[in-house]
Formats: sequence, structure tokens, C-alpha cells
Amino acid sequence: MLNDESKALIVEFKLALNAYLKQLITSPVRSLADAIVFNKDHSKLEKIKEYGQDIFEAAEKTNGIGIPERQLLLNLTRASKNGFEKLMKENKLDALVTPISTIVSAISAGGYPGINVPAGYETDGTPYGISFGGLKGSEPKLIEIAYDFEQATKIRKPPPL
Repeated sequence: MLNDESKALIVEFKLALNAYLKQLITSPVRSLADAIVFNKDHSKLEKIKEYGQDIFEAAEKTNGIGIPERQLLLNLTRASKNGFEKLMKENKLDALVTPISTIVSAISAGGYPGINVPAGYETDGTPYGISFGGLKGSEPKLIEIAYDFEQATKIRKPPPL
């Protein structure tokens, strides 16, 4: 069962991903529906058995942003501004870092930039990341911080070919 935040974000996810994929020049994947089919056709490579694609499928079932979704997104935007942005400004932070991706909802709802980089591996080899989020316009600083983290830790392992 999806909470209100997730419902609002998957609607926006579908719209944003479709817009992005449509503008690509050479990609055969032109929509979320295409991505779902691609993943199913390449299920071993895309590790569908391990990770599924529930979020993709839930997003594909949405029909755009209506009044309820618009209100949810507005509430999330306000919460981001009164929470995340306030925290960043009051404490004069360059970035907020979390060891898990929980920051993603707060920053994406407010339109703030974020980046996730490898932080380690589970015992089965599954990678997990560390997330950095910042205020609008802080993308260069976030990239610098993420790069410095990657260089200092050297955690990332290229996948086997």
C-alpha cells in the first residue's frame, strides 16, 4: 500500500520520466511503459527477480496529476520548504547527507538537487548508497562533495562485464 507521499511522487515520476525519455535521440526506450517492457525482456540483466519494478508499474497505472495529486504535491513542497530548506539555511549547510535514500522524497518534492553515490555492499554483493541533498543551484557543490567522497573511500566496484 502506497502512502500519500508515494502516490504523489509516482504520478510526477511517470510524467517527468516520459518527458525525459521522449527527448533522447537514440534510446529505444521512449516511455515508462517501454522501460517496463525492456526490463521484462532483459529481466536477468536488470535483476527484476531481485528488485522487481513495483514502483515503475504503479507509476505506469497513474493518469496524470489531478486535484488530489496536486494538493499532495503542494503539501510536500511546503513541507520541503519549511523543513529541508529551513534546516539548510539556518545551519548554513552545503549539503545534507544521509546513509539511506530517505532524503530523496523531501528533496524531489521541493525540486532540490540530490546525488547518490556508492557507500558499501551488502553481504550478497548488493550495493547501497549514501545520499547528498542541497538547495537549488547547489549542483556543482553536490557533485564536488560526492566526488570527494568517492575518491576518499574508493568503495565503488565496476560491475562485471
